[in-house]
Amino acid sequence: MPSIVNETVFSEPSGGLFPVVQLCGAVVFSALYWQYAVVEQSLSGGWLLFMIAGTALSGIAESLPKNRRRAAGVLRIAAILVLTCLLAILFLARELLGL
Repeated sequence: MPSIVNETVFSEPSGGLFPVVQLCGAVVFSALYWQYAVVEQSLSGGWLLFMIAGTALSGIAESLPKNRRRAAGVLRIAAILVLTCLLAILFLARELLGL
């Protein structure tokens, strides 16, 4: 019996406009981080690094060719872990993010 997680995480990459939107989101998060770090010289934008990594990994996973299901699944799992770590740090140790 196939698993729902296996069907969802290790499905074919969607392609199309979805990875472009995710990669553009990573670029926007990078610009916001640059604004915090360089222009304002503030460390309060540390959470943006997690958002950059999560959206970039997800965008790369969805932009792979259709026959790269396993690689896309690994990148999706990595994106989920990065964003889950952000949530854990927000609840357990907010001072690590400069908040």
